[in-house]
Amino acid sequence: MPRKIAFVASDVPSAQTARAALVARFGNVPEGQADVIVALGGDGFMLHTMHRTQALDTPVYGMNRGTVGFLMNDYTETDLPARLACAEEEIINPLAMRAEANDGTVHEALAINEVSLLRAGPQAAKLRISIDGRLRLEELICDGALVATPAGSTAYNYSAHGPILPIGSEVLALTAVAAFRPRRWRGALLPKRACVRFDVIDPDKRPVMADADSRWVESVNWVEIRSRTDIRHRILFDPGHGLEERLLREQFT
Repeated sequence: MPRKIAFVASDVPSAQTARAALVARFGNVPEGQADVIVALGGDGFMLHTMHRTQALDTPVYGMNRGTVGFLMNDYTETDLPARLACAEEEIINPLAMRAEANDGTVHEALAINEVSLLRAGPQAAKLRISIDGRLRLEELICDGALVATPAGSTAYNYSAHGPILPIGSEVLALTAVAAFRPRRWRGALLPKRACVRFDVIDPDKRPVMADADSRWVESVNWVEIRSRTDIRHRILFDPGHGLEERLLREQFT
C-alpha cells in the first residue's frame, strides 16, 4: 500500500467529517510528500484537485462524499489500505483552450472534461468551425458547442446528446448544443491530435462565452482547442470499476 497519504476534502460537511475520521485513522502528510492523494467530495471537487495537483504527478483516488461521483469510488473507511494497494490507474490527457476576448486579451486554460462555448445573450450563437486550419462548417447556429475528452464524454457532452467515447480511444467528441442550422447536424468525432477552432460570427450582436472545466471567458472572438498529450492526470479506481467499465455501463443502463 502507499505509505504516505494526503487527504483532501470539499467544504461539504460530510466530506469534512470523513476526512477527519480518515486522518485520525491513517495519518496525513502534505500533498508534495504523498504517494497518493485521497480526494473526498464529488466530481467537481475531484476535477479541482486534479487541476490543482497537476504538477505533482501524484495519483488521485477519489471517494464520493458529494452528489455526483462518476470519477469517484464508493466511500468506506475500513479497507482503504487494501483498496489503494490494488487500485487500477487510468491516465487522462486534458484539453488546452486558447480564447481571445473582445478586448483583445488571450486567455489559456486546461480542461479535463470539456471546453464549451455557450451563447451569452438572447440570440443564438453563430459559429464557424475549422479543423487543423481547414474550414469544415461555414456557419453553425446554435446555443453552443463543445469539445469533450473520453473521460468527459458522459458529462455535459452526453447531456447534449453527444457520443460516449471509450476511455482508451484516440478521439474527441465535437458536439452541438441545441443546433438550429444545420438542423440535423449532431457533431463529429475528431482525431485526438486535431486542433479545433471556433470563430464567433458577429460577436457584438451574438456574444458567446467559453468555459474550460468552469474556467470561463466572457465575450470571445475565437477559441482554439487541442489535446495536451504531454500532460497526464493519474486517477485510481477500484478493480472492475474504472472509467472503461463505467463508460460501458452508462450505455446499457
